Amino acid sequence: MGLLNFSDLPANTLIGADWKTFHLVTDGRYVAPALRTKKMLTKGICRLLSLSVPLQERKYRKLLAHKPLQHDPLFILGHWRSGTTFVHNIFAQDQRFGFTTTYQTVFPHHMMSMQWLLKPLMKLFIPNHRPTDNMELSTDLPQEEEFALLNMCPVSYYNFWFYPQSMREYCDRFLTMKQATPDEIADFKDKFMKLVKISMWNSRRGVPNAQYLSKNPPHTGKVKTLVEMFPNAKFIYLIRDPYTVFESSRSFFTQTIAPLELNSISVEEMEQNILYGYRELYDAYQEQKQYIPEGNLFEVKFEDFENNALEITERIYHDLDIPGWEEARPAIEAYVNRKKGHKKNQYAYDSRTISMVNDAWGDILDAWGYQRL
Repeated sequence: MGLLNFSDLPANTLIGADWKTFHLVTDGRYVAPALRTKKMLTKGICRLLSLSVPLQERKYRKLLAHKPLQHDPLFILGHWRSGTTFVHNIFAQDQRFGFTTTYQTVFPHHMMSMQWLLKPLMKLFIPNHRPTDNMELSTDLPQEEEFALLNMCPVSYYNFWFYPQSMREYCDRFLTMKQATPDEIADFKDKFMKLVKISMWNSRRGVPNAQYLSKNPPHTGKVKTLVEMFPNAKFIYLIRDPYTVFESSRSFFTQTIAPLELNSISVEEMEQNILYGYRELYDAYQEQKQYIPEGNLFEVKFEDFENNALEITERIYHDLDIPGWEEARPAIEAYVNRKKGHKKNQYAYDSRTISMVNDAWGDILDAWGYQRL
């Protein structure tokens, strides 16, 4: 256990933003009076750390800016709480795959410099497990890159962690990019490419045939943009029982948001935002998956994957023409065996939850063969 519980964080993750991004995210946004100290502490730490941001910028321009990737990435898509972390960790056992780590998501401007100082400090403070589902948490484990993008540019749905009162605005602008401007889309592309290159330099420098591994639920709503950036990218799409996804998302968002938020909303409003965001994400994916080249997409229900993780992982390698299965299998099999018996949260669905999910997502339940309750 780290020195701090997640619920007791005195500042939020914007400490790792560059100074320009910090202001673009925070300026003009309402901060609750009781949370102004948290914002000021976050701002002070951010200002101090931002002084060393040019160190990485110079190194990036010199070493990586004009260097192409060996392969387009493998993207793991799906709504939050759909099993994407489990699948991400499985594929990360393959030493070909590079990824963005937990440390790098908080400090994306200090991935090529300052790790000697900031990573030990982070190890000292962060808890060993995620508070919502007991999944292992460590500075060097793979993490979803949206947290890093949030600290690199303002074009991120995860701004809602700090300003939940604007959650629907961020959904429309940045989760699905429906209302994003051309400049904002270009900014996202630029910063994401930079993140991928630096993450690969960090984790798989010199590895032959290396490939970036992405697990990032917000990417599910911007498949067209990703294919424009990476024409031969491969995609895995996960869907899970929507009743479980809703119940787990409600628990995850309400527990995780509290230590990060600078204003707040009611649980009832959060529930409506989850119902709205899921629909927007699902519809955007269904509309945009047509842009994925034939043979580059594998769709699977998480319940099927969980019950046959090794066999389906092998099938994904084969169907998506991912090299190196035989070399990666021992490590993947060992990881899968270690995770057997992992205790997941169990949920009991009350009549109100069932009614909300049936009303909002009933057609999705039917389309994927989930029985309505």
